[in-house]
Amino acid sequence: MCLGIPGKVIETYEVDDLPMGKVEFGGISKEVCLAYTPDVTIGEYVLVHVGFALNKIDETEATKTLSCFEEIGHAMDVDPEVVS
Repeated sequence: MCLGIPGKVIETYEVDDLPMGKVEFGGISKEVCLAYTPDVTIGEYVLVHVGFALNKIDETEATKTLSCFEEIGHAMDVDPEVVS
């Protein structure tokens, strides 16, 4: 089973002709490969698995999913940023 995490694209750029970007996950930003979502723009949300944006998702679904992760973190008595 794979776990994809929704994140917001905050920057896009290229590295060696490969579309890349910075994606924010609950205040933490990571470099992500955007090769599978080349039409994504800053401010949109993507579903990320092991450093690759697999597809664009709508903001409502992204925030709903992130909220669920936060609830799980609270239920486990863990800092929600660690779960993100």
